[in-house]
Amino acid sequence: MAFDFILMLTENDRTIPDARARIDEALEGGVRHIGFKDVGLPFSELKGLADAIRSSGGRTYLEVVSLDEESELASARAAVDLDVDCLLGGTRPQAVTQVTRSHPLRYYPFAGRISGHPSVLEGPAEAIVDSARKLADLEHVHGLDLLAYRFAGDVPALMRAVCSAVGKPVIMAGSIDGEARINAAAEAGAGGFTVGTAALAGAFPAEGPGFAAQVRAILGLTARARARSTAPRRIALAAHDTRKAHLRAWVTRHAAALEGHRLICTGGTGHVISEAAPQLSVHRLQRGSRGGDQQLGALIATGELDAVIFFADPTVPHGGEADLQALTRLSVLHDTPLALGPSAADMIATALLGSDSL
Repeated sequence: MAFDFILMLTENDRTIPDARARIDEALEGGVRHIGFKDVGLPFSELKGLADAIRSSGGRTYLEVVSLDEESELASARAAVDLDVDCLLGGTRPQAVTQVTRSHPLRYYPFAGRISGHPSVLEGPAEAIVDSARKLADLEHVHGLDLLAYRFAGDVPALMRAVCSAVGKPVIMAGSIDGEARINAAAEAGAGGFTVGTAALAGAFPAEGPGFAAQVRAILGLTARARARSTAPRRIALAAHDTRKAHLRAWVTRHAAALEGHRLICTGGTGHVISEAAPQLSVHRLQRGSRGGDQQLGALIATGELDAVIFFADPTVPHGGEADLQALTRLSVLHDTPLALGPSAADMIATALLGSDSL
């Protein structure tokens, strides 16, 4: 995640009664990541919310607030039945993953000890970080949900400690109600953050009245905070054989900015990049002709990539033309930035890696 704003249609840890009407306002504001709780509305209305978000091209999130195992498992089954993209929260990953492991949703349980309703994060920071490590080691856990601003301690230090301790995205949830907290989450290395009650209450300075204006204001703060983000970006790199030299030159030019980020490459391209810039973190997939493009497609479909850079050569026929078409389709479908040449790749580098990357 490239530091995303997730709008939660919730108040006091419940889905708001007029959530369906609010979706249209939220979409007018430009948000794409929209979620709700598993309490507050009947299942049929929750399904309508999920369908509306999905049909608009958005990404759906369900956050669990259940306090007992039976209710939490019921929530996990609801997430599967609703076909949401991400399940946030919950404290019983061993049980929940038995429900979710065969579904494509991404699962982000709460780190640390959670109590009460509305939920609070309890315990010493060291115990919360240890909990985060153990959760991130589980195969079917894809990231963490951290109730950072529900913690009665040094919140920025806690966020930094958790993000640096795990190699999976961390979403900051709960009581984020202003620019300072958004910036702190970005600087700590968070993959994203949620806002619910504060947006509904009009807590953010906006250019005009209404919920859509609130959403636009938060998106503006998110874009500025993204420049402060310390979270590693996950960037796919591939190139046709006749464009591999161009990609090598591009990577060499951006090598300093790419350090610390995760480059996922098809096999031949990964070999070229590793030789040109051995200091970079390169994860090689299969060669394109042996399924590497399909592996990239799967990563796009599951939200594992922040951008795809594929230097294509349109002047000669390629056996993998259908593969590139499929990658293009998936990038559009899942709103993943795609660059097919150096100029567009420069824009992605500027947006994701900072304005000084050029």
